[in-house]
Amino acid sequence: MTRPTFFVEENKIIEALFDEGLDDLHIFKPGSSPVYVERLLSLLPEDMRRRITVHDHFYLKEEFNLGGIHLKDTKTERPAGYHGKYSRSCSSLDDLKEAKRKARYVFLHNIFDSLSDEQLHATFTSADLASASRRGLIDKHVYALGGVTLDKVPMLRDLGFGGIVICGDLWNRFDIHNETDYKHIIQHFEKLKTAIG
Repeated sequence: MTRPTFFVEENKIIEALFDEGLDDLHIFKPGSSPVYVERLLSLLPEDMRRRITVHDHFYLKEEFNLGGIHLKDTKTERPAGYHGKYSRSCSSLDDLKEAKRKARYVFLHNIFDSLSDEQLHATFTSADLASASRRGLIDKHVYALGGVTLDKVPMLRDLGFGGIVICGDLWNRFDIHNETDYKHIIQHFEKLKTAIG
């Protein structure tokens, strides 16, 4: 998932991540003007756009031939007339079963304390997650979001998550105000990719 703010080297880093094997990218720019998202998308090669999901400005899905849209919670409905791929976020194990039936995949968030927002803390205990895994709530359609770091990947894989959402653990390795060399991000992504298997 992208950082919530735009920055100068972003399109180059995204391209490099796709070249290194990134499966999907979620563009998460809350409160942003659509023109800035359009600009970012226009800087990316067309073949990469099919693996991008937008969290806002859903018309961009068709305009740029993107992979899909993401709904911010379990109550938000798909846009009228939309029949393409979509995912959604969920913050409750009680809502997870229903959310999985209505979306291609679900981000279960606040798994751990957030690395990018000090206000967001883990919602689940290890016992909660183990129980959800045993009951089949966590499966290949559920992605772990929130505080995911390299050292936590084996545990998440053992719980049966279908994927992980990396944000702070990746982007915090690059100072958007002072750096132009993003090799640290790419090297860390390679480690994550190896850990995921």
